[in-house]
Amino acid sequence: MSTDLIQLHYQEANQRANIQAADQSITQPALQFFARSHQLQYSYNFSWLNRPIIQYPQDIVAFQELVSTVKPDLIIETGVAHGGSLVLSASLLCLLDVMEGLDPRQSPRKVVGVDIDIRPHNRKALDEHPLRFKMELIEGSSIDPEIIQQVRSHADGVDRVLVSLDSNHTHEHVLAELNAYADLVSVGSYCIVFDTAIEDLTAGSFPDRPWDVGNNPKTAVHEWLKSHPEFEIDKDIDNKLLISVAPDGYLKKVA
Repeated sequence: MSTDLIQLHYQEANQRANIQAADQSITQPALQFFARSHQLQYSYNFSWLNRPIIQYPQDIVAFQELVSTVKPDLIIETGVAHGGSLVLSASLLCLLDVMEGLDPRQSPRKVVGVDIDIRPHNRKALDEHPLRFKMELIEGSSIDPEIIQQVRSHADGVDRVLVSLDSNHTHEHVLAELNAYADLVSVGSYCIVFDTAIEDLTAGSFPDRPWDVGNNPKTAVHEWLKSHPEFEIDKDIDNKLLISVAPDGYLKKVA
């Protein structure tokens, strides 16, 4: 397929996405699906290369599209859990290497995952995973100054960086993560803030968690963007997905 036809395909896809985003006959059911699927813990049903990945399929596909477009040399992820998202990132980086004629084991591309508690069974599973050579694991709070410095050291001399924030979902924690890592994102790349959808659920949907409506990643994003015009929300992604844990959370660095 010629480049012109591919570009036409993407243009038509964006037009369709804008049309569907303005159509309440599909957006309202999408919101209802998300609310009920959250109650049923839908996001816990999936895996990536044999590791549980606590994500919606729509966001997994969107992430793949961004990695394919940005071609990052480094992905920074806060929040590890079972490691499925790390394995997803590692596999996509390997694919980039292969597509560029590089040996994935020799390529410097990698994903750095940081979590306050990497549980022994998860660490063991990741240590034994075939893609472990693409992963760096850092245990500690993502907003601890020493941990921030460790993470940032991996970005030294790196051209293209993509950041994914998916750990503690309180307003103050996400705001601190944005201040700690977003400046590492290269122009044209993204800082993805997951679980902004908390703001769109019914208050009290997380009775055993410190976050809720009014105190969550979306409130942090909206506050942070007021003083960071170099980033903007990529609404084209929201319009395309309709069902996502990260509405208003796909932040593109434009300057």
